[in-house]
Amino acid sequence: MKISIITATYNSVATIVSCMESVLQQTYPNIEYVIIDGQSTDNTLEMAQHIKSKSPQANIVIQSEADKGIYDALNKGIALATGDVIGFVHSDDMLANPNTIQNIVNTFNTQKLDGVYGDLQYVTQTNTDKVIRHWQSQQFKSSLLKKGWMPAHPTLFLKRDVYAKQGHFNLKYKIAADYDFILRVFKDQSYTFGYLPEVITKMRAGGASNRSLKNIIIKSKEDYKAVTANKVGGWYTIVFKNLSKVNQFFK
Repeated sequence: MKISIITATYNSVATIVSCMESVLQQTYPNIEYVIIDGQSTDNTLEMAQHIKSKSPQANIVIQSEADKGIYDALNKGIALATGDVIGFVHSDDMLANPNTIQNIVNTFNTQKLDGVYGDLQYVTQTNTDKVIRHWQSQQFKSSLLKKGWMPAHPTLFLKRDVYAKQGHFNLKYKIAADYDFILRVFKDQSYTFGYLPEVITKMRAGGASNRSLKNIIIKSKEDYKAVTANKVGGWYTIVFKNLSKVNQFFK
């Protein structure tokens, strides 16, 4: 099974090394690593090229061109990916341990699955060992969608066929395109998903969706549009979705 991992970068020089190293240190051998850079104005691209030059055995594809934001960049990565399974490691994030991809592949191989997801930890910008929020997921059932449930998107690995059927991220959403995409996928009852009960991704706090009160409000509005467009709930779904996050700070 070939795994394609996509990283979108833009002025990510402070974190690109830890991000790329977490992928390149994986014990699973058959990984295609696709990096989509949005014409960074710092040394992100040069650093990525340098790391690639030091890892000649790795299958690394780097593309740099102007884009319309992170979801456009991820769509470009999906178009380039040739793996059986596609996942994302954002430039501020890292895979939790060197066996993460092997464990994901093992889960895919235990049964016929279209997607695998797990848990996520938010960590501080300066100390990735300091956990400030723990997003523990659960086995999927369709009734969860109306309650605002979703798997942590950075932990979600899907068969490439899913993207071929469902399409890519909808660029009309500036912050919630991942939620819209997840709703499209998880409401499709032809798919089967597996939950891997371990931390797959460590995410540095301060991403676009929770960087400011303004962004939180924008995201909530976009979440509501996604819920109603996909006919899986209403305003109460967004209330439950936001309230479910509170407990994550105490785990």
